[in-house]
Amino acid sequence: MFTKTPINGDEDVLGALSLVLYTLILIPLIKYVLIVLWANDDGEGGTFALYSLICRNAKVSLLPNQLPSDTRISSFRLKVPSAELERSLRIKERLETSLTMKRLLLILVLAGTSMVIADGVVTPAMSVVSAVGGLKVGLAAINEDEVVMIAVAFLVVLFSVQKFGTSKVGLAVGPALFIWFCSLAGVGIYNIIKYDTSVFKAFNPIHIYYFFKRNTSKAWYALGGCLLCATGSEAMFADLCYFSVRSVQLTFVFLVLPCLLLGYLGQAAYLMENHADYETVFFSSIPSGAFWPVLVIANVAALIASRTMTTATFSCIKQSTALGCFPRLKIIHTSRKFMGQIYIPAINWFLMVACVILVCAVSSITEIGNAYGNTCSFAYFYYYVPNFELALDYF
Repeated sequence: MFTKTPINGDEDVLGALSLVLYTLILIPLIKYVLIVLWANDDGEGGTFALYSLICRNAKVSLLPNQLPSDTRISSFRLKVPSAELERSLRIKERLETSLTMKRLLLILVLAGTSMVIADGVVTPAMSVVSAVGGLKVGLAAINEDEVVMIAVAFLVVLFSVQKFGTSKVGLAVGPALFIWFCSLAGVGIYNIIKYDTSVFKAFNPIHIYYFFKRNTSKAWYALGGCLLCATGSEAMFADLCYFSVRSVQLTFVFLVLPCLLLGYLGQAAYLMENHADYETVFFSSIPSGAFWPVLVIANVAALIASRTMTTATFSCIKQSTALGCFPRLKIIHTSRKFMGQIYIPAINWFLMVACVILVCAVSSITEIGNAYGNTCSFAYFYYYVPNFELALDYF
């Protein structure tokens, strides 16, 4: 957040922290966990899942995919509609009678899905390179080229294990992710106690106002970095076929969110006394005795986190294929128990090649971060907003 907006005082740190805290609360927690996750299509989430729901309940699809039985289960056939149902009926009639609205809806769905696939390329590159980049803090002799080579090797390993499926890989690395979140919280608490407990003031949103007032136009550049704390939120919805709604909600509310908040609070506390370390604040804030264990677990967590966007891409491709919006590809079901757990070899290797090319072409973590922020800014506009509106219409 401070790459293009230099720190001019502790108030800037509090303002940036407040932006991060409320981004995490508003987008992943309130929007996705508490609202959008409930608008699923028989356990499947994502833009195409919502589009499929609309197509089954209204004749809006430009492709012939509606069955005669769909009309019998439509809730719009109730004789005594409620106020919400009347609103939905008006929307249904408008969509069915307007070819322009049908085309616009399909374009929004395709654009949103395309942005998710773009996330599937940029997220592994950003996560792995940033995690491996911690070596430069622990080993002064390592250079950027060596970091890139290690990151490429990790990416090859990441995409090579995709074929084993979520259940098998999850049993192997799930505990590692739990340790990662606990280490985030632990390091955060350590930094808060050691450096500055006043960072809790950031829960007062007035510091966001002060941040923009002090930095004016430069503060808007920091929003690109702020978005990075919420990227991957859409994977909770797109990957819904892999987990139940309740399991995602409980895990996020009681484990993920508290650990993330403590982690960011700890980084801000460290920055209060070390303004110059803004580029490597996370790894620099780790106690020396815990540096190497945390670095190892950070790299493992980066590989796991990257898989979420890859599996989300598989899910999106499968759903788009079912609606006739993507060429048919070989789909391998990796679980006998869960229908949604799939693996698409062609897409997997395409994503791997694209990630490796991105890492080699843009080795700077700052530049990849800028690309990541821009991609996710478009994703928020084309994917998050239509998703939210479609979810509300579904309700």
